[in-house]
Amino acid sequence: MLKKFFSKNNDKAEMSFFDHLEDLRWHIVRSVLAIVVFSTFGFIYTTEILDNVVFGPTNASFPSYRVLCNLGHFFGLGDSLCIKPVPVIFQNYKMVGQIMLQFRMAFMIGFVCAFPYIFWEFWRFVKPALKERELKGARGVIFWVSFQFFLGIFFAYFLMAPFTINFLASYTVTTKAVNQFFIEDYFDLMSQIVLGMGFLFELPVLVFFLSKFGLITPKFLRSYRRHAVVVILVLAAIITPPDIVDQLIVFTPLYLLYEISIFISAKAIRDREKKNETVEEVEEWS
Repeated sequence: MLKKFFSKNNDKAEMSFFDHLEDLRWHIVRSVLAIVVFSTFGFIYTTEILDNVVFGPTNASFPSYRVLCNLGHFFGLGDSLCIKPVPVIFQNYKMVGQIMLQFRMAFMIGFVCAFPYIFWEFWRFVKPALKERELKGARGVIFWVSFQFFLGIFFAYFLMAPFTINFLASYTVTTKAVNQFFIEDYFDLMSQIVLGMGFLFELPVLVFFLSKFGLITPKFLRSYRRHAVVVILVLAAIITPPDIVDQLIVFTPLYLLYEISIFISAKAIRDREKKNETVEEVEEWS
């Protein structure tokens, strides 16, 4: 059983359909186990993670607030960039609300921490189906996919989340209503922002490999630039609350990622054409 569990199975390309299903099952099992391991860590240290990480943007000691304040002082702007988080009162309205929050938070920590391993398992499953030339063009894929994912998470957590939460916590339309929030709603918003940006930051990597395989071209991306702007605006509206400032914070990096993706696609196409020309020259001389 252990031999089968850890087997690399080098003959995947010659496996039957049901063998592929069995192999996929073990990839999924190992990925789930990785999530469980990291989730256990999150479950044990629930209080520390909730108070210092999940609820971090509500604390005055949050790093983003200190960095912005120091930048304001450095450029002689005084306290104009210093942000004091709005006091937030959270409520739990379910009998099992806090224990369910603990399980959900632990799962989220487990998934985020295990993401590189999960993708590595996915890559091991699809790798045998690729040709040798495609494998050469996919070198470093695990690193870049993981890097972009965590880059999106850090961007969302340290930049988007503080502005979004402070805007929503301070937004009022009448003085007769006090802003008090369900703890579950706060966690849902944080998860939506952080994980959403983590996956959206995969755009350049996705474009690179689609270009390598000849599925898209920079000409295609340029021709649909206007459509992409509309889609990005919609995504920004979904990820963030109806606030122009927060939507611009989301829209700007996503649009830059789209423009960077055009450049990456052009480079991938050039590299692909050079390799094809080299192969043709070798075939002619041989």
